[in-house]
Amino acid sequence: MTQTNRLNGGQIDRNTSFSFKFDGRSYSAHPGDTLASALLANDVRLIGRSFKYHRPRGLLTAGSEEPNGMVELRTGALKEPNTRATTIEMFDGLEAKSQNRWPSLKFDALAVNDMFSNFLSAGFYYKTFMWPAAFWEKLYEPMIRRAAGLGSLSQEADPDEYDKGFRHCDLLIIGAGPAGLMAALTAGRAGADVILADEDFTLGGRLNSEAFALGDQSAQDWVAQAVAELSSLPNVRLMPRTTVIGAFDHGVYGAVERTGDHLATLPAGKPRQILWRIYTDKALLCAGATERPIAFENNDRPGIMMASALRTYANRFAATASQRVAIFTNNDDGHRTAADLHAKGVTITAVVDVREDAPTCYDYEVLKGAQVIDTKGRHGLTFVEVALTDGSTRTLECGALGVSGGWNPNVHMTCHQRGRPVWNDALAAFVPGENLPVGLSVAGAANGVMSTHGALQSGAESAANALELTGVLPDLPEAEDAPVSQTPFWYVEGCKRAWVDQQNDVTVKDVKLSYQEGFRSVEHLKRYTTLGMATDQGKTSNITGLAIMAEVTGKSIPEVGTTIFRPPYTPVPIGTFAGRMKGQEFHPTRLTPSHYWAKERGAVFVEVGNWLRAQWFPLPGETHWRQSVDREVRQTRASVGVCDCTTLGKIDVQGTDAAEFLNRIYANGFAKLAVGKTRYGLMLREDGMVMDDGTAARLAEDHFVVTTTTANAVSVYRHMEFARQCLYPDMDVQLISTTEAWAQYAVAGPNSRKLLQKIVDPEFDLSNDAFPFMACGNVTVCGGLRARLFRISFSGELAYEIAVPSRYGDALMQRLMAEGEEFDVTPYGTEALGVMRVEKGHAAGSELNGTTTALNLGLGKMVSKKKDSIGSVLSEREALVEPDVLRLVGIKPLQPEDKVTAGGHLMNPDGPIDAAHDQGYVTSAVYSPILNSNIGLGLVKNGAERLGEKMRLVSPLTDLTVEVELVSAHFVDPEGERLRA
Repeated sequence: MTQTNRLNGGQIDRNTSFSFKFDGRSYSAHPGDTLASALLANDVRLIGRSFKYHRPRGLLTAGSEEPNGMVELRTGALKEPNTRATTIEMFDGLEAKSQNRWPSLKFDALAVNDMFSNFLSAGFYYKTFMWPAAFWEKLYEPMIRRAAGLGSLSQEADPDEYDKGFRHCDLLIIGAGPAGLMAALTAGRAGADVILADEDFTLGGRLNSEAFALGDQSAQDWVAQAVAELSSLPNVRLMPRTTVIGAFDHGVYGAVERTGDHLATLPAGKPRQILWRIYTDKALLCAGATERPIAFENNDRPGIMMASALRTYANRFAATASQRVAIFTNNDDGHRTAADLHAKGVTITAVVDVREDAPTCYDYEVLKGAQVIDTKGRHGLTFVEVALTDGSTRTLECGALGVSGGWNPNVHMTCHQRGRPVWNDALAAFVPGENLPVGLSVAGAANGVMSTHGALQSGAESAANALELTGVLPDLPEAEDAPVSQTPFWYVEGCKRAWVDQQNDVTVKDVKLSYQEGFRSVEHLKRYTTLGMATDQGKTSNITGLAIMAEVTGKSIPEVGTTIFRPPYTPVPIGTFAGRMKGQEFHPTRLTPSHYWAKERGAVFVEVGNWLRAQWFPLPGETHWRQSVDREVRQTRASVGVCDCTTLGKIDVQGTDAAEFLNRIYANGFAKLAVGKTRYGLMLREDGMVMDDGTAARLAEDHFVVTTTTANAVSVYRHMEFARQCLYPDMDVQLISTTEAWAQYAVAGPNSRKLLQKIVDPEFDLSNDAFPFMACGNVTVCGGLRARLFRISFSGELAYEIAVPSRYGDALMQRLMAEGEEFDVTPYGTEALGVMRVEKGHAAGSELNGTTTALNLGLGKMVSKKKDSIGSVLSEREALVEPDVLRLVGIKPLQPEDKVTAGGHLMNPDGPIDAAHDQGYVTSAVYSPILNSNIGLGLVKNGAERLGEKMRLVSPLTDLTVEVELVSAHFVDPEGERLRA
């Protein structure tokens, strides 16, 4: 368990040791390590296998751009595949396993693919579709599917918890490197509400990887001082372990906070990750830059890494990939890595610099104008072959090679709303263009400012500009301000297998083959070769691939162009997007205001959309649900009943054009509806089918309250909002959903008026003359509580609906039940509600099934011919108005005890029972305690003209045949005398 490659210094806690396992073997580590740094410290270079050829692969980077170091974490249901070793924060007991290999990492049987690489070059997958065709289904597809994928799933439900949340700020700073920290200090000291998010568990960015000083202190001490100050500011929120994954419309940014990934066991109730939706007026991207590789022969061996990654592991994690290291570079930054490693006691065998004028003021050998042309070592690098300027070659013995081909600004977030980066010749890289997401600005290396001093200054200035701050900027510490010095160099000429995208096994040859076969657009190049389509989105490979394509096409890189990036910035577990929406919480469970009151009385609940509604209220001695429902129906029709109907959709419609707007939304007229009146409304889809029904109450000239069915509350609101924004944008009308804002109760039955007179304040006259059927108005109840009262009926009885602010809903229910004792009041649930609406012939969800028209439902006259409205024209299509179209009728069995089944089909008294002779079907069926019979509603061909006919109700699946009679859908009080009483 010795850490043979552990160096001195670093930001690890050597006073504490962790034990972890990789592929079943135990190793030791320290707090502050990542899995990657701990493996390197323990001299483990072989981490995994490549996707296509199963070549041995080791770490390439030290951050989230890592293409190779993918592992499976944990075991059983907690197993998590495709996790980057470079971002896994070490904890005691961590278990990791390499992936994409069998039977073992060192001996992988599928490495045989590498021997057949000539047959598996770019585009091989697409070519297998073509010839011979018969091979595809039986041979090619099964083989490809069996080989596809990297990690493996546990096939068990994820036991971890995830959550979602919302945050708001004046300025969101993405990245906590030198630019991000200085921007946060500038904005925080000015009093702005700031969120500083960084994907790392330690703030500081590249400053944690450097050995230079800032002013009179080390870079790490300056970071600690800045973080301490920011932590003390109440208006600044620091969010380490948080990756901002996307920039979306209206100043919304998605961010994933890893709250539990670094813990061996999650505390009870603690989420593993949280998906934050951050709303901000201004955002500042300080995401830094990513070092790019150089392609050369066999440049994918374990131990060949980015030079900056070697520097990070040495300076921050006190680990090295080997005690003997070589560097291959085209810029001065590669020399910085060599100098830092040399200072740590690592032997630098040589720095291979492609530049003839490379600097030589170091204590190690510099090979000017040289190139690395090949490497050796199957499971780990052992030798590097170098071509010198005189044409000779030289072999360097080393266990690690640091490669530095320059730096690419991390422009990804600037592309998330179709922005395109622009080429910068000085950097030989793309930098952010002008078409940025609204409110987003860029600072530091992400904007092409590559020196530490420049990053600090641009961070401060960008924050001040974003917030329009005036005054003196903060004092900046002295820091290195060296200009970029590099010679663009993308790959070594003459190489046979030089790797560009290491995760997807894309080579220089593959890019050139794409050109030869006509796939020259960057989009075609990407898809033909799979360049940049791996889990890292090509962060270390895209620019090299574009440079090669530019060379073979004879164009410049900006002329070739670039693909743009899409969110998420890094892969996100599906569970994080789902949050708590799984199992019982797949949909949010909504409770009515009277839920707990009903629960105390033993109510049985049913899911209605996202709501839990009381189905019925059993009393002692009632052993069957029908007993409870029958009692509730009889008691309501005989005296008074109360039902919680808060779940109905409620939409406030306000504005000078509110009436005309509803006139166009509804098929029937609303323009002339008087204030204080309510009207039943029929809403059609654009294709003429019924979308929903409900009521619209006019409380003022410019104010309506629209109600919808529970199930369609969201879709109706969405439909109305679409019409407001897109169809009628010039109308003065505003919508807001108030479903949850008002508790609403139906009070129905002959004594409903008497009951309401006891709670509605006496200055409001509820007499039939003063408040007739379909009246509405604002009232007060119980001594001044504001309320809304609507005289509408779903049961067919004298009935009202009364609404109060939701927080008073429970109290109102208790008051209604207390005041109604003298009338033997009963609460009733959805079953009794359904029975009474069928008895009255009201269409509901079973009839509003998306396939019915107003004519089908007997409401054809409601589609006004005097005005235009959504769906009115298409509702009159020829096939929809034929004489024998389905019409709504009542269905009553000849024998009252015979069952009526919803979904059963209606056939003529004689003749075959098949689809060709089908006359219609039953939509709703209940037992009516008022009629002492099973009854139903149904849709029958030309049903309005066939009342009194005898038919057969059949259900072949349940072996049911019943003789029934077609009757009026209005079983109870067909003249409507009760509801107008």
